[in-house]
Amino acid sequence: MSILIYAESAEGKFKKTAFELASYAKKIAGETGTTVTAITINADDSQALAKYGVDKVLKVTSDKLKAFNAKAYADAVKQAAQKESAKIVLFSSNTDSLYVAPLVAVGLEAGYASNVVALPTSLSPFQVKRNAFSNKAFNVTEISTDVKVLAVAKNSFGLVESPASLTEEAFAPSLNDGDFTVTVDSSEKVSGKVSIADAEIVVSGGRGLKGPENWGLIEDLAAALGAATACSKPVSDLGWRPHSEHVGQTGKPVASNLYIAVGISGAIQHIAGINSSKVKVVINADPEAPFFKVADYGVVGDAFDIVPKLTEKIKAFKAQNS
Repeated sequence: MSILIYAESAEGKFKKTAFELASYAKKIAGETGTTVTAITINADDSQALAKYGVDKVLKVTSDKLKAFNAKAYADAVKQAAQKESAKIVLFSSNTDSLYVAPLVAVGLEAGYASNVVALPTSLSPFQVKRNAFSNKAFNVTEISTDVKVLAVAKNSFGLVESPASLTEEAFAPSLNDGDFTVTVDSSEKVSGKVSIADAEIVVSGGRGLKGPENWGLIEDLAAALGAATACSKPVSDLGWRPHSEHVGQTGKPVASNLYIAVGISGAIQHIAGINSSKVKVVINADPEAPFFKVADYGVVGDAFDIVPKLTEKIKAFKAQNS
């Protein structure tokens, strides 16, 4: 019996969430006296997971799974859970995994809880703390089924090193042709930039920037911080920035360690999508902007004056401390 995690990767490289999930699983394994097994799909360096406590890797290598397919991925994880007799199956609460996890729960006849933000508050009965109401509140969910499926919120646990001696095992799940009725003809990927999903810091801009020609302010600040760039829904709707950068309830959710909003008023849908970020900084000329009510730090002033000065200060600080 083992705790199973789906260690997500992109282009063969593990995402940070895979290591966070391994850290989370290792803590539960220590309390329950079991081990941690990871299933990987077309990932390169399985040994990287050993640093965070993974004891065993079921390594899936398949050309059919090069493009993300929720049904096929769910079948692979379900079969891995059955093989390992896993009673707890863990995912990250990110876009792809939130498609896969419910399908796995159905296949295993398991209870399912998403947006889990802490270790189980109780193992018997099994209870977990979760975000609720667009991250405005918490609830404690009890799962009474034999198998439990959890999706852990990004940045809710952190990375905890706990080196283990990892073994690898090739795993070839039986894939149903019916899982591949939808095919991917092509995909477009942004390269050379920090992705919003994996970013520790996000710098986001709104209509206060007045036009796409001024987006250099956001990009320069993001480059100085090693951050991802993002935008509000109106900016995306106006075509100033691609939809892939739109964050909020109807865009991509953000759970970064630092979120900087420049010229964004703070509509409720935007706040809901970034509310899981740990520190929120707002720069806005309007002192009545709703965003200030949820900000940890607020700067009232002209972004065209403040942001370049902030960028230069950050560059100077890094130069002095490099």
